[in-house]
Amino acid sequence: MVGRWRPGSGAQWDKRVEFGRLIALGVSNAEACRIVGVNRKTGHWWRHGRKITGTDGRVIEYPPVATAQKRDISSRFLAAEERVVIADLRRAGHGVREIAGRLARSPSTVSRELRRNRDEGSGQYRPYAAQRLADKRRARRRPGKLARDAVLRECVQGWLDQHWSPEQIGQVLRWRFPDQPERHLAPETIYQAIYRPELGGLRRDLHRRLRTGRRCRKPRRRAEVRRGRLVAMTMIDQRSAEATDRSVPGSWEGDLIMGAVNRSAIGTLVERSSRAVILLHLPDGKSAEAVRDAVIAALAPLPPQLRTALAWDQGTEMALHAEISATLGMPVFFCERASPWQRPSNENTNGLLRQYFPKGSDLRSCSAEQLAEIAAPSSTPGRARRSAGKRLPNGSPRSTRAEPTSTMRMAR
Repeated sequence: MVGRWRPGSGAQWDKRVEFGRLIALGVSNAEACRIVGVNRKTGHWWRHGRKITGTDGRVIEYPPVATAQKRDISSRFLAAEERVVIADLRRAGHGVREIAGRLARSPSTVSRELRRNRDEGSGQYRPYAAQRLADKRRARRRPGKLARDAVLRECVQGWLDQHWSPEQIGQVLRWRFPDQPERHLAPETIYQAIYRPELGGLRRDLHRRLRTGRRCRKPRRRAEVRRGRLVAMTMIDQRSAEATDRSVPGSWEGDLIMGAVNRSAIGTLVERSSRAVILLHLPDGKSAEAVRDAVIAALAPLPPQLRTALAWDQGTEMALHAEISATLGMPVFFCERASPWQRPSNENTNGLLRQYFPKGSDLRSCSAEQLAEIAAPSSTPGRARRSAGKRLPNGSPRSTRAEPTSTMRMAR
């Protein structure tokens, strides 16, 4: 197997073929590994190839999977078939405008093609020779500034070793070489040379000097195409004045408390006027369906005047907010992104509840009965608060002789 890769077992060979197909379709390395069921390091070797030196000094080479695709040429360039049509019509004596009309091209495009790509010796237009000339003239990748200039490359590598950012390096280069614009670099040029060292000529370990330490860029989507955006949201600034100043009960704020590695959750509902707390039992996860059912089950038993509005953040667990509004007859308002202060009662209560649900704990171990006991006014969320005049959520003063019972019951 020296110098040439051969298929191994049938199952692994099939996985390698499927991996190559997924990579050719544009699937990421990590996702392709997950689909075919191999380790990410194995996928990296399959994608980029691998060389192993044996104990006897022989080199065993595993070539990468074939992922090269035919380069797509923009339709604004003339194709080989169009050049054949131009040659035929030109021989038949047709003018430039008539040829352009048949090809649905601009007359200037046809005129430029006949002038630039004709045979220099005979002056005739030969379509296949013209195609070769056009391919040769088309822009080719050339070495960048860093690859061409050893002095510039050493300067950039030295400053990166000192943990300078590409933006700082770009500014210093303009100061160091004020009369040599060919040595001025944009920060993006340095980033590209770090992420693709085969093009920029930099060392392959320089990504570790960046703030993030990433080997490649984290892909980002534009705001309008990001996943998880809720639709038909009513923002919190449209909430009634009574709910804002807490003068009338019935306005609720909600959120989720997450467990270890975000694999478990419980829901929290806080009434803004009385600070009454309802905890939502979510044994089946925090999907939109589970949160919808839990919120409806918790608030449906209350009189309509005690469920007039609900405020939540823009988490995907509220994707079915329209169904909650339709079932309960109460609007759902959404806070601005990264604005937890717009749900102050809920945020404060969640902080108190962390006494019972420490970060990193598995919330699936909490039963509905335990959540009901914690949500009772005698527990931490129901403690006397300064903002409520040191009264309990049900309106009574703190007493050491008798503990009040909750007027709100948790949905089971």
